[in-house]
Amino acid sequence: MASLPIAEPTALLSLELSAKYSALHVDAARINATLQASCAWGNTSDGGMNRLTCNKDDKNVRDWFIAETKKYGCHHRIDEMGNIFAIRPGQNNNLAPIGLGSHLDTQPTGGKYDGILGVVCGMEVLQVLHTNNITTYAPVAVVDWTNEEGARFPPAMLCSGVWGGEFTVKYAQGRQDPEGNTLGGELKRIGYMGTTPCSFEANPLLAHFEVHIEQGPILDVAEKSVGIVRGVQSMRWYNIGIEGREAHTGTTPMDRRSDALLGAAKMIVETNRIVTETDVAPRGGRATIAVINSLPQSINTIAGHVSLGLDIRAPADSDVELIERRCREAFETICQQHGLEMTFDNFWISPALNFDPIMVSCVKQSVADLGCDMEIVSGAGHDSVYTSRKVPTAMIFVRCKDGVSHHPSEYSREEDCAAGAEALLGAYLRYDDYIRRSTVKV
Repeated sequence: MASLPIAEPTALLSLELSAKYSALHVDAARINATLQASCAWGNTSDGGMNRLTCNKDDKNVRDWFIAETKKYGCHHRIDEMGNIFAIRPGQNNNLAPIGLGSHLDTQPTGGKYDGILGVVCGMEVLQVLHTNNITTYAPVAVVDWTNEEGARFPPAMLCSGVWGGEFTVKYAQGRQDPEGNTLGGELKRIGYMGTTPCSFEANPLLAHFEVHIEQGPILDVAEKSVGIVRGVQSMRWYNIGIEGREAHTGTTPMDRRSDALLGAAKMIVETNRIVTETDVAPRGGRATIAVINSLPQSINTIAGHVSLGLDIRAPADSDVELIERRCREAFETICQQHGLEMTFDNFWISPALNFDPIMVSCVKQSVADLGCDMEIVSGAGHDSVYTSRKVPTAMIFVRCKDGVSHHPSEYSREEDCAAGAEALLGAYLRYDDYIRRSTVKV
């Protein structure tokens, strides 16, 4: 995978764990038990998960998350987008908590690890602290971010995006599912529209760590349990509307048609060509059309309207812009050839980013203790994209079998899950020590 440039962490910063912290370790069996418990709601017969935002199973797992984290000394804040902050006090509660966050919602045909593992690893950190009677310097908050997947209420990372200032509360609460239900209405229905304002300013974090399965094959091929995430590639989503003319399939000559579905098919092929032919494609670029709807859905009527969903990604913003321009030009040519009209709406942008050097250094030193040193640029978006706009942020990737995700066969070995939690514990404690030293110096 292509790399993003990132500033080197300062060589002068010592991030060794204190003696008190270095003796702390996670419990692999407990992590697996917590993971399985978290998947009691929304599991499917094929071994996967279907826990869409604000359905009954999402409410149940939220209730479980709050009940479990209360056992480890947490109080809870629920904001107006349903984000849940399970906060364990520290020695200096004038500081905002260090966040350990991910999500508990899934794809409709998802697996048991995407997002869920990150929350479970955060819960394991709480259990380690509680079991060992440790009060960290800064408070800690395990966060369940609402609607990360965007599967029911697009776009993805919606409610961390509100907290990070990308979206307004009004916009996010007004997002609709295919049946016309709004996210705000559904949060009220399940009892998870909180009273805390959804913003960094009203409900701050000091920093944000996230564990997530890689969702790609790099760690699996390298046989590494965990990896250091240096940043996230650039991403954009588009809604494309294609207007043709309905006509009878039996009486309309082939050369007198304005077939919107035929035009859409050619656009799909052209999208793939633009990012696969080496003389055209930017290095590391990806473009995918995975959503297609046509009307009027009658077997003897030529399709007059088609809507497409286009996803473009690349390591650099400029590469995404180049792919977008080439797609738009190619689509316009196809429209001219077939008498079609097109709308091209770029409704979501997530620029490329590099994570905080000190946070990344904490992760590097933590995963080094596990014999891992692989650095990766994330090809997928995560809640950490939006937290990084407000606070220092870093991520840890966990190996998943064959790089498969968003599928029931998604799988990470028990020992790899434990390695992810161990890396999180070490990175978090290093950052807490760093904050302690920095505050004392001030």
